[in-house]
Amino acid sequence: MAPAPGFDHNSLPMRVETPLSWILAAVPRERRRVMIVAGEASGDLHGADFAAALLARAPQCDLFGIAGERMRAAGVRALARMEDIAGLGLAELSSTISRTVAAFRALRRILRDDPPDLLVLIDYAEFNLMLAGVASRAGVPVLYYILPQVWAWRRGRIRKLVRRTRRMAVVFPFEAELYTRAGGAAAFVGHPLLDRVAPARGRAETLARHGLAPDARLLTLLPGSRRAEVRYLLPAMLAAARMLAERHRLTPVVALAPTLAEGDLLAIVSARNLAGTHVIRDDTYSIIAASELALVASGTATLETALLGCPMVIAYKMSSISYYVARALVHGVEFVGMPNILAGRRIVPELIQRQVTPENLAAAAEPMLAEPLHRETAAALRAVRERLGAPGAAARVAAMALEMIGC
Repeated sequence: MAPAPGFDHNSLPMRVETPLSWILAAVPRERRRVMIVAGEASGDLHGADFAAALLARAPQCDLFGIAGERMRAAGVRALARMEDIAGLGLAELSSTISRTVAAFRALRRILRDDPPDLLVLIDYAEFNLMLAGVASRAGVPVLYYILPQVWAWRRGRIRKLVRRTRRMAVVFPFEAELYTRAGGAAAFVGHPLLDRVAPARGRAETLARHGLAPDARLLTLLPGSRRAEVRYLLPAMLAAARMLAERHRLTPVVALAPTLAEGDLLAIVSARNLAGTHVIRDDTYSIIAASELALVASGTATLETALLGCPMVIAYKMSSISYYVARALVHGVEFVGMPNILAGRRIVPELIQRQVTPENLAAAAEPMLAEPLHRETAAALRAVRERLGAPGAAARVAAMALEMIGC
């Protein structure tokens, strides 16, 4: 059957205001239809792996929903592009809210008027929790993959998630017990980063590739993937790196997130402050694996750094208003860094808000540069990796989805 008007698989997807009749006419009715929704970059990455795994087993399935570039490349028809909706927080909300509302209404209409065989939700807490309610009322089974971290904030939503989802594919081992205890059908599938986080090359080749001395001891800075994060963390990290470089013959390196350019750094700090620091992009995992130590913004990067076995200091800083709001919402967790949460103890230092100063960062980092603490920390991070299960999360979730739709 020819594609619906306005849809081109090789270019931009149809807009959310495309008439519903065109969307529905594009799909032969005998095909299993799976709606997938991801609203952030990490969700697009893991959604793409899931879609590829599902289509490898059942190429006859029609996958559609909200998708980013990677999901579209993997075969998901985008009724709305992830890039066009609100997935980056309050700063960007005003410019994307109308498109986000339009996307929600379009999906809600499909769930009510022509229900798919399955709805797969990937993180994206507020939007997807509301959509799960729509699907549940419409009788559409919901599979939630990579659940929002409600165990850290707004725990009252645990029961709401349980009521609105048929099955849960969780990526941290303690989540399975938490949701099962609340009455949910939760299965620990392993963490999808296990399939992705690996250095592209060895240490010697990495150093040579970036023009670094063969005996260089790297100190990697990971100040975040968003400009707001970088603004709060980069100046203190650079100042701490200068102290550590002088005292311990370290070579500072900023591993630039793919969402940023070097100009974003220069908008925050002067070229003079960056002098002596190598800025490297598109090789983050190899750089981390080759490093003695890392200073890392709290978030996914802490787990990636742990999987690469690199000792780290975790830093968490935001605006005062955002911090106090976060403090009011977060309950029941002792740590902000996922390596410490998974270990159940503080295996790497954490500095929060006003604690994030150059002097504190340097003081927290220095002990881990010496033995035996460096070796003990690396061993503790290997234990964290083992707790995350085995590679193959996307394939396990795909098998779960196909079971739910009877394929």
